[in-house]
Amino acid sequence: MGKKGKSKGKGHDHHDELGHGSADSSGSAVPNEPVDASAVAMRLNSAAIHLLRRLHREDAALGLSSTRLSALSVLVFGGPRTLGQLADAEDVTAPSMTRLVTAMEADGLVERTRSATDGRLTIVTATPKGTELLHRDRDQRIAALATLVRELSADDQRCLEDATGILEALLRPARRS
Repeated sequence: MGKKGKSKGKGHDHHDELGHGSADSSGSAVPNEPVDASAVAMRLNSAAIHLLRRLHREDAALGLSSTRLSALSVLVFGGPRTLGQLADAEDVTAPSMTRLVTAMEADGLVERTRSATDGRLTIVTATPKGTELLHRDRDQRIAALATLVRELSADDQRCLEDATGILEALLRPARRS
């Protein structure tokens, strides 16, 4: 790798911006040799933190917190939810979600309505403004990541593509029989 994470050619001697080195990832390791799962997990954790920090800068440009974006994403991609369902999806308490939804409603990102079938329930829905803002943020994040990926060699781009597929499979919710 060259300066600051930019790859040059086929060499895969990976060192991140903090100087953390790693073994050669070009496949030259002995096949079937066990890896140190804890060391891989530690590096993956560090990389995820750095990636999220970089993407938070994109979010900040739109003036949205990661908490708001996450809740808005549940509503945009998952559809309307009750306050309780949204709190469960975001793993927060109902009072915390009520405060968040109140602030998002004041900004025109969501709207609350009473359930047509159970008047005790409040349904939260993303507004067109909230949906547009979420899509714009997503587009900015993807553009920022694509810029980084384009800086890699073709071999490293293919390696990252393969690793992304592995991560997607690893993080996919377990299917219940």
